[in-house]
Amino acid sequence: MKWIRERDALIAQTLAFVQSVTGKKDDLHPPETPMAVAAASVEIVSVKTVVGIEPLQPAPPPQPSPVPPPRYDVRTEIQDRIANFRKHQERFEREREEYCAATLTKVRAAIRDASPRPPAGK
Repeated sequence: MKWIRERDALIAQTLAFVQSVTGKKDDLHPPETPMAVAAASVEIVSVKTVVGIEPLQPAPPPQPSPVPPPRYDVRTEIQDRIANFRKHQERFEREREEYCAATLTKVRAAIRDASPRPPAGK
């Protein structure tokens, strides 16, 4: 049964790859005799050539992406917000002063141009 040998060869190849990546030996299976290891490696080579599988190369470690510089400085943002707040406060104060001056002007004009009181009718 050819498929059983191919399956066993694939399992052996996978175990060899896992051991090469982790750097550990397989603790679950007892060590094999040198003859069995040689036979497994011959079958793995034959499976590679039949199927066309290339040996797996470890992927290079990913390069860290460069961190972009911050688009704004927290200090300057706070300073801008404070300046904007002060402008609003100055505008509100100016509007209050203008309203107060306009109201006082109306009241003074009304006092100067006061018409005599109508007679009290009792």
